[in-house]
Amino acid sequence: MAGWRLAGLVFVFLWFLIGGIAHFVATDLEMRIVPPWVPWPKATVLLTGVLELAGAAGLMWRPTRRLAGWGLFGLTIAVTPANVYMLQQAEQFPLPYWALVLRLPLQVALAALILWSTAPAPGKAPRSGAVGTSRGHL
Repeated sequence: MAGWRLAGLVFVFLWFLIGGIAHFVATDLEMRIVPPWVPWPKATVLLTGVLELAGAAGLMWRPTRRLAGWGLFGLTIAVTPANVYMLQQAEQFPLPYWALVLRLPLQVALAALILWSTAPAPGKAPRSGAVGTSRGHL
């Protein structure tokens, strides 16, 4: 795996490992960012924590990496309303407003990083005359 792609994968893994753990260690804090229209905020926080940890684990094994990447991409999109809610209710959160604004484009960047870092490595073109190529065969 290329250096930058591996660095991206490690970042994604740590992001979701730490984030998933936070869902269980700081459940009450995580529940505060769940929009009020989402039913069962505690169950939602715990479920998303499980999904984050499962996705992080799936990144560790090459055969499940791409599926885990798509799952984490979907999860990232699914939790975006929580970031929008935080921005709309900024006075309820102990973060600077600029940080809440910055979270939205960073969410897009994270989603792109997930897809890029978990994509299969580009295959090498077969060598000329290599066994199994179609060159010269009918």
